[in-house]
Amino acid sequence: MKWSHKHLLDIEPLTREDIFLIFELAQRFEEVNLRPIKKVPTLKGKTVILYFSEPSTRTKTSFDIAAKRLSADVFSLATKGSSEEKGESLKDTVLTLEAMNPDLIVIRHRQSGAARFVSTKIKCNVINAGDGWHAHPTQALLDGYTLSKEWNNEFQGKTLLILGDIAHSRVARSDIELFNKLGTRVRLCAPKTLLPRHVESWPVEVYSDLERACDGVDAIQCLRLQLERQEAGLLPSLREYSREFGLCKRHLILANRGVKIMHPGPMNRGIEISSEIADSRESLILDQVNAGVAVRMALLHLFLTVN
Repeated sequence: MKWSHKHLLDIEPLTREDIFLIFELAQRFEEVNLRPIKKVPTLKGKTVILYFSEPSTRTKTSFDIAAKRLSADVFSLATKGSSEEKGESLKDTVLTLEAMNPDLIVIRHRQSGAARFVSTKIKCNVINAGDGWHAHPTQALLDGYTLSKEWNNEFQGKTLLILGDIAHSRVARSDIELFNKLGTRVRLCAPKTLLPRHVESWPVEVYSDLERACDGVDAIQCLRLQLERQEAGLLPSLREYSREFGLCKRHLILANRGVKIMHPGPMNRGIEISSEIADSRESLILDQVNAGVAVRMALLHLFLTVN
């Protein structure tokens, strides 16, 4: 087993071999998560700090569970109540944390590039749990792993549609990078106001009509519509958005047979996705949550025992 990476800041440095190694390990750790006693001594004596300056349910909880099931000592810190809230710089905060000799820091931060900045200031491993609009590599890996089980690791020739607020989504950016590495065609669909600048130079196909975008796809990743975008004047109304870009049953008829539905959460039901779709047999949304623990166990194992 080879693992040459010091940090996980985005998907770009990972090779196809790295990605499939993560998937292989995640599959092994899924077995641990099914045991009556869900714990192994792999990381006994290791210390993991979770530093989250943005609210998080799925990502933070799954990292916490992943580390504890590997027997690591886990400590959580949020910006609220921390010295950063009182005006301390990010640099001084992480240097203070490093002085406590952790083995790895998982960071989520509102500023794009925060994880990379932290990685240049400290000696321990850093995993990016989402920074601004830049990247969310562990979400992309769990999305890929979720589909790998459905597609038997056959990504070539498949088509993934990413639907929603692309412009402000770190998940979309990381998913695009990961699925392109695996040979999957990627489509984007969103109102023009929610598409990134220079999107025409990205390795994707761009659609403004959801029915055309759904034609012949094998999986659809819905994104959370950040409701504050309506207040910023980027959307005329939630009703119009839901009518034009909300995923519902009629769209699945246009997709390939066996199409899979995903969502990184949290969902705005009835706006970006109908409850009928979210709770359907085509939905892998809860499978993504389950995959998140296994993938993050795999990453902690790689960084703290193989690295």
